[in-house]
Amino acid sequence: MAINFDTALGIHPQALALREKRGELLAANMANADTPGYKARDLDFKSVLQQNLQMTKPMERTQTNHFSTQQSLESHTMYRNPSQASLDGNTVEANVEQAKYAENAVQYQASLQFVSNKLSGLMLALRGQ
Repeated sequence: MAINFDTALGIHPQALALREKRGELLAANMANADTPGYKARDLDFKSVLQQNLQMTKPMERTQTNHFSTQQSLESHTMYRNPSQASLDGNTVEANVEQAKYAENAVQYQASLQFVSNKLSGLMLALRGQ
């Protein structure tokens, strides 16, 4: 019987990749907190993950002239509305970004732990113990 890692690991590998991308966006927000006119960005994790799960077998590009079938995360990136806008047009609120980043980091660690537990279970099953 063959092991299918896609079904064995569930949604967690995709969740890890999306959490990583979201972490990059939030880190960019914090890095640009003092940049005039910078707009804070984030992505709707739940909708992006759900859309990725619906694409079970994406089409492949057979020639370089073909359009890419994978949508970029830029199309799912949203701008955050600040509670209090700054005078220079920057919409980054440091406390909000730090909280969102910490929340994302905890969720990333949880998904990483799920993957680790699944792989440990598979290794245990393969050893026959």
